[in-house]
Amino acid sequence: MKKKSRLDEILSIPDEVSTNIPKITVLGFEKVLIENHKGILEYQDFFVRLNTYIGIININGFNLKLDDMTKDDLMVTGKIDSIDFENIMGDENEEE
Repeated sequence: MKKKSRLDEILSIPDEVSTNIPKITVLGFEKVLIENHKGILEYQDFFVRLNTYIGIININGFNLKLDDMTKDDLMVTGKIDSIDFENIMGDENEEE
C-alpha cells in the first residue's frame, strides 16, 4: 500500500487522494460510491464484490447495478442491504 508522504501531511491532503486507501460514500439506501478500487471480482444483481489495495468490499442488496464506472471509481445503485469487508492486510494492523 502506498504510504502518505510528509508533504501530503503538511498540506493536509486527504488519505484517499494521496494513498491507495479506498473511500466509500453511502448515499441513502440506494447508492454507494467506491473510490480507489482495483477491479470488480464478482457482479450479480444481488451481490457486488470489489478488490481494493487493502481488502475486498462486498455490497449486498437487490437490483444492484454498476453505474458511473471509471478506472478507479464505481457507483453501485439499487436496494443496498449491507456492506462488509474482507481484510487482506494481515496481522500488522491488529493490536495485541
